[in-house]
Amino acid sequence: MRATNGRQDFATKSRPCSARRTASAGDIGYDVVHANLSGSRPTHPNPRQNRRSMTTLPRYRSVCVVIAGLALSGLTAGAAAAGEFNLVLNYGDPAPVWKDLPGIDGKMHSLADLKSKETVVVVFTCNSCDYAREYEDRIMALDKKYGGPAGKTTVVAINVNKVPADSLENLKARATERGFKFAYLYDETQEIAKKFGAIRTPEFFVLNKDRRIVYMGSLDDSPDAAKAKTNYVAAAIDAALAGRKPSVIETVAIGCTIRFERRRRNRKKPANP
Repeated sequence: MRATNGRQDFATKSRPCSARRTASAGDIGYDVVHANLSGSRPTHPNPRQNRRSMTTLPRYRSVCVVIAGLALSGLTAGAAAAGEFNLVLNYGDPAPVWKDLPGIDGKMHSLADLKSKETVVVVFTCNSCDYAREYEDRIMALDKKYGGPAGKTTVVAINVNKVPADSLENLKARATERGFKFAYLYDETQEIAKKFGAIRTPEFFVLNKDRRIVYMGSLDDSPDAAKAKTNYVAAAIDAALAGRKPSVIETVAIGCTIRFERRRRNRKKPANP
């Protein structure tokens, strides 16, 4: 059975007593334990050995069933802890904290610096993604409406891609060209995106005054600005400022995949005989 909904991709495979988990940016797949309960008896050329195998089969089945149950319960618990589409966070979770991230203004920035703001909009974005560039005007409009020194909301853009087009220097150049007024930070470790469960650019998160997640996903209901009718982020900000729960708390983020670095395992070379 395979079910894919943007959160999990479960696959059951016919291999006795085995469990494996694989992960990649933008998708997580699980090879779920499958117990061999077909009732077939093992055969062996040696009748005595065959009888021994048949006597141990019930124990083998029991172990498989126990392992399968533990694996499935663990996956279910993990899924329940995350959102519908976000693999890490759910509505109401404390927002991950960033500290001393460099910004395009030459200063270091931390979430703790924003204590005076009632809501914070975090957007993971970059230069190199066409979707992200298409949303720049809409992000600037959002910041103009809710942000600014006197505003109760602040917008914080964060880039974690490490390709040349998304270097801090190129972020500065793009911000100057477009006239960004919001904070734009760079995290070369990519850890803050992983902690937020962000996998796309652009991807938005709204934090309330207690710095808990009240919305995550897309800015609005269409990548095409001319067709966008509902601004989910603006609605979440309004609800948070009024002390209410937004009517929509999560949507699918549409955009380019964040370019997470793949870490290679250092394999030990076999010793020379």
